[in-house]
Amino acid sequence: MKFGKEFKSQMVPEWQEAYMNYDYLKTLLKDIQDFNHTHKPHHPSTLKRTMTLYRSFSGLTSLSRRYSNLRSPSVKVSGGGESVGDIEDQVILVTAVDHNQQNHDHHYETKFLKSSDVGAEYELVYFRRLDDEFNKVNKFYKSKVDEVMKEADLLNKQMDALIAFRIKVENPDGTNHHFVNWSVEMNELASGVAASAAAVSLTSPRVASPATTIPSPTGTARSNSRSSNVSKEAMPHMDAIKEADQPEESADDSVRGGTRFGDSPSTDAVGEMKEKKMNVSRPASLDVLNRVTINNTLDTPRSTIKGMLKVNKNNEITFGRENLQKVEQQLQRAFVEFYSKLQLLKSFSFLNVLAFSKIMKKYDKISSRNASKSYLHMVDNSYIGSFDGVTRLMERVEATFIKHFTNANRSKGIRILRPAAKRERHRTTFSLGFFAGCALALLAALILIVRARNILGTEGTTQYMETLFPLYSLFGFIILHMLMYAMNIYVWRRYRVNYPFIFGFKQGTELGYREVFLISSALATLALASVLANLDMEMDKNTKDFKTLTELVPLLLVLFVFAVTVCPFNIVYRSSRYFLLVCLFHCICAPFYKVVLPDFFLADQLTSQVQAIRSIEYYICYYGGGGFKSRDSSCKKSDVFKVFNFIVASIPYLFRLFQCLRRLFEEKDAMQGYNAIKYFSTIVAVAIRAAHKLNNTTAWFTLAVLSSVISAVISTYWDIVLDWGLFQKNSKNRFLRDKLLIPQQNVYFGAIGLNILLRFAWLQTVFNFKLPFLHMEAMVTIFACLEIIRRGIWNFFRLENEHLNNVGKYRAFKSVPLPFNYDENDDDKDE
Repeated sequence: MKFGKEFKSQMVPEWQEAYMNYDYLKTLLKDIQDFNHTHKPHHPSTLKRTMTLYRSFSGLTSLSRRYSNLRSPSVKVSGGGESVGDIEDQVILVTAVDHNQQNHDHHYETKFLKSSDVGAEYELVYFRRLDDEFNKVNKFYKSKVDEVMKEADLLNKQMDALIAFRIKVENPDGTNHHFVNWSVEMNELASGVAASAAAVSLTSPRVASPATTIPSPTGTARSNSRSSNVSKEAMPHMDAIKEADQPEESADDSVRGGTRFGDSPSTDAVGEMKEKKMNVSRPASLDVLNRVTINNTLDTPRSTIKGMLKVNKNNEITFGRENLQKVEQQLQRAFVEFYSKLQLLKSFSFLNVLAFSKIMKKYDKISSRNASKSYLHMVDNSYIGSFDGVTRLMERVEATFIKHFTNANRSKGIRILRPAAKRERHRTTFSLGFFAGCALALLAALILIVRARNILGTEGTTQYMETLFPLYSLFGFIILHMLMYAMNIYVWRRYRVNYPFIFGFKQGTELGYREVFLISSALATLALASVLANLDMEMDKNTKDFKTLTELVPLLLVLFVFAVTVCPFNIVYRSSRYFLLVCLFHCICAPFYKVVLPDFFLADQLTSQVQAIRSIEYYICYYGGGGFKSRDSSCKKSDVFKVFNFIVASIPYLFRLFQCLRRLFEEKDAMQGYNAIKYFSTIVAVAIRAAHKLNNTTAWFTLAVLSSVISAVISTYWDIVLDWGLFQKNSKNRFLRDKLLIPQQNVYFGAIGLNILLRFAWLQTVFNFKLPFLHMEAMVTIFACLEIIRRGIWNFFRLENEHLNNVGKYRAFKSVPLPFNYDENDDDKDE
């Protein structure tokens, strides 16, 4: 694979704008190459051979020059400028301008020294854009490093409280002789992260030693000041790390480690670091517990009601093993998420440094110059090229996590911190093919049997369509929705939409499109086999009753699917099933839980499964009333069933209404109020249609049509403008938005037109369109399937818009709630 494609595949999707624009720089190099081919003379092959022989003979000159360069200093730094080699051989001169000397905020500018050459304007444009890209990457990296260092300090305080909490739980009376050891251990742990955080203040670009070399991405040796850093970044596994309590870790080690971040730190800086280290190393008491409270991060209906009633929350620490276990689990999740941030930062640094190395070597090859050495020397001495604090902090996090969360079991700790990448299994592909083949074979057999026996022309066809067809259509709705979701996953992956992060799946547990296809094909096989079993029904001639076991096949299939869904054993993707059930429970208890994206996304899916929910109601009517014994569906004709038929249809919209009201209450966002009005209008339309079914008069028919049209118009506008983010003003893509993942704009216009068409298709429930060759149940099923297809299309563009919002804000991490809340006033007094 070419580097450009590999570079794109390894990017953090939410940070893609912060990476070096490798493709654009390649186009600038292509312009230089085209100009050289057009305006510079080409020598015949004989001349090339002659020149090669001549150069081989005169190589002594260049050899003596290289020898003279080795005897003289190869790096000169003065006034922020850096030069490499003899001035007469230089192509560029890179200058570092200090915008903020205190924070070491450098802005790098490259001066092209061959501006008098023919076609130099192309190279000037190239270096100008190259500087822009490097300054962008370097600034972004520094900002993210500052963020993780602040978070490291926060985690350090959390660990102080955790260890004190452990001491209090183990020794409630405070008489255990191990108290001193715990206290010293607490401060040794604190010194680990504090040393890395303190070193940031001394960070500055360093001058590389000529004797230090590392293997470059192409395999050749190249001078570099951060030998240990880049070599480790290129390796999947790091060397053995030191435990936080090893005796070799001392205050002097901290100072020596700090000098690695800066170029000869001043005596004051070293003294300051020693003072910080001494302060951290003092034995601490359990007074830290007097300054913290427990954060109630578990959102429950009880806590929500207390908050609405303004009941005082008791956040005082209760010392017990149960609370200790909860705190440890929360901090463990925080450390895992923090470690993943450090991994992404490490990858960001390595990939961009490698990209600048690649692009400069391409420039040297195209222009026949030797400018990469000077520019890469600057890259190596920049913040992104020389700062190894992220690697050091990763080692500290590993040591802390292994010691305090996995009982010094290194293999277990590393396995948790670095979960293995999800691998595609051959058995999944095989099973998918097997069940898909079975489903297609059963479908073909069903069609042939219906045609051969002329079942559609028999007297029992109408009875079958009114009784058993609604039972089996439930599985058709579910299977179609799963197929649409599988296609969504495939397209999301193709266009690099980070759906696992957006939905909040635990790393390595998200289902791919193959797994979803497998589940849907297996369910389709079971459903079609059940339909074929019911085609050969036998009826007792005397009692006119159908065989009970045969009629119970749909119910048994529903119970089987439900049992697999709620099965607590680790089969059939347990983590995904548990995630689905939790989100479903949050939808049911919508007003009492904080609304997150997976919850309202699932509720939106339920609004498109209204007919499936009505099928569940029919299951209760058909089997609960005993109609299955004689295949009698007369319960559907009762007024009670009709009323409940529309009440059930409004339940998913009630979920979304309550979710919008909860977000309006918490976030004070007026748009959530407007969204609630949208769902309320749909509920009103459903209620009016129910009244129209009970009282088929012109007035109710007019009200039903009017309310349905208003609801459809509002929902369509919300889908296209707000959920999809299209029709933005002053957009460079007319009628769309500035950023589009799919390059073909016709796809967006096609989706808009299809969404409008399918949104108004549900008006069929008001007008009761009938076709002579289709049963009414078949018509209802077809329109229900069209709504599921519309929801599948909506899913892609809704998540695309969410992904682009995360990209615009560079949100690539989940926010993990921390267990302890420090009293900021007390912290200020201590400072």
